[in-house]
Amino acid sequence: MNVKESALSLLEAERTKQPIAPLTDSYKKITVDEAYHIQLEQIQQKVRNGAVIVGKKIGLTSKVMQAMFNVEEPDYGHLLDSMMHLDGETISLKEFLQPKLEFEIAFVLKKDLKGPNVTAFEVIEATDYVVPAIEVIDSRIKDWNIRFEDTVADNGSSARAIIGGKPTKLDNLDLSCIGMNVYKNGVCFDSAAGAAVMGNPVRAVAWLANALSRYGISLYAGEVILSGALSKAVPVAAGETFTAEFAHIGSVSAAFGE
Repeated sequence: MNVKESALSLLEAERTKQPIAPLTDSYKKITVDEAYHIQLEQIQQKVRNGAVIVGKKIGLTSKVMQAMFNVEEPDYGHLLDSMMHLDGETISLKEFLQPKLEFEIAFVLKKDLKGPNVTAFEVIEATDYVVPAIEVIDSRIKDWNIRFEDTVADNGSSARAIIGGKPTKLDNLDLSCIGMNVYKNGVCFDSAAGAAVMGNPVRAVAWLANALSRYGISLYAGEVILSGALSKAVPVAAGETFTAEFAHIGSVSAAFGE
């Protein structure tokens, strides 16, 4: 398979808002390693064009989602400065192809984390604070008809991140027990707890640091790490506002327009 050609196809799909057929249809023997190289080729292209890497995202952290993709570990993608939004912003859906929302806990680091062999304790030591976040996921693959390798190549199906809440230190905070309620237009429709993310989101960040080390990539001080969705992704339409309220760490909201 051709890594650069596949990367360009995904970049063009993002630019034109015209989704493409699954890469796994064209390259039935594509490996996860090849998929990550396709992702990295796109990120490097965007960085050459002026984008700045500001963090990473973790996906497929729940056993249910991993079983759906027939894998035994999560995936990850990169966050760029152009993808970040602040609490309460209105975001135009014209920027996306087929967006959905996920609600999660974001870590902001004060120290670098370089795998392999990063432990959960080291993640706690390296974390400056945590905040609630909304991730807008999107697929450049038509109809979300994706396999694991497709979402990996497509930057973990990531598109935007909205950061909110109050910066909260991890001291005396058990993220596995933090509850979350999610509201659409003021009506609560879902709830979950931090334990949904690999038992504790701290473990997800440790996994990420170790997985990235295979490609010579580290997590750096100041980066934002989206640790994985606490509940299932939900579709979003123009005119809707979503809020996720978390115990102890505050809330995050975003409105969506045409």
